[in-house]
Amino acid sequence: MQKFFLNKRLVYILIILIIGFLMTSFSIAVRNNRQTPTFIQQFGNDASGMVDRLVAYPMAGAKNTVGSFGDLLNTYKENRQLKEQVENIAEKDAENQTLRKENQQLKAQLKLSKSLTDYTKVNAYVLTRTPSTWQNQVVINKGSLVGVTKGAAVLSRKGLVGRVAEVNKTNSKVELISTSNDSANRFAVQVTSEDQTVVNGLITDFDTNSGELVMGQVTSKKKIKKGSKVVTSGMGGKTPKGLLIGNVEKVSDDDYGLPSKIYIKPAADLDDLSFVTVIQRNDD
Repeated sequence: MQKFFLNKRLVYILIILIIGFLMTSFSIAVRNNRQTPTFIQQFGNDASGMVDRLVAYPMAGAKNTVGSFGDLLNTYKENRQLKEQVENIAEKDAENQTLRKENQQLKAQLKLSKSLTDYTKVNAYVLTRTPSTWQNQVVINKGSLVGVTKGAAVLSRKGLVGRVAEVNKTNSKVELISTSNDSANRFAVQVTSEDQTVVNGLITDFDTNSGELVMGQVTSKKKIKKGSKVVTSGMGGKTPKGLLIGNVEKVSDDDYGLPSKIYIKPAADLDDLSFVTVIQRNDD
């Protein structure tokens, strides 16, 4: 059906063109013939002009339509290219932010590694950390093939985060210092009192509400000042002495006003672990 109407339009256009050609020829013929009455020449010229306009208008309209369509197509292509460029810029920006953060973490980790000259060190990054064991453990990408051993201490760029609890060939499981596991091998730690006496104890618990470590089994009744640094004592397992745990946040006294529990703000951000360093004593 569409083909029929298309053919019919073409026939009309051809007829108009033929009539226009004949009228133009007639106009030229009567114009060149001086004996032709003036009103006939005028009629021929008017008729020829009318036919020219009838042919010219559709052609001009078609030309304008084609031009407008071409401009619209070019605008669409440019718009699509601009959108792609904006998306690429946003993607690159996000990628650069991630790389900058990783670069900062690696620099901090390298600085930490250089300061631990008395220990064997293995740098690693965290592979997995499931929500169900968020406070208990993480899995790192280094294992026995590069010398990681069970019981080795694990640090972030700011402080102690845990110890190696299980070793495989290419990965290891790290038990965090914030673990709620009652059977965990707790860290032996120490803090200096106001009169410069060393007070020893164990990390016995983690307060999930405040995000603070709890130091129990305190061996001395000396007064502890808020802000004092808590470090590992090196009195058990493979953990070296002097690794930073955190700072004293508050002290819970017993009925006699003597310290029974010391609450510690961890130096490491236990919720943001990406890169870690596994260390162990050289005398092990």
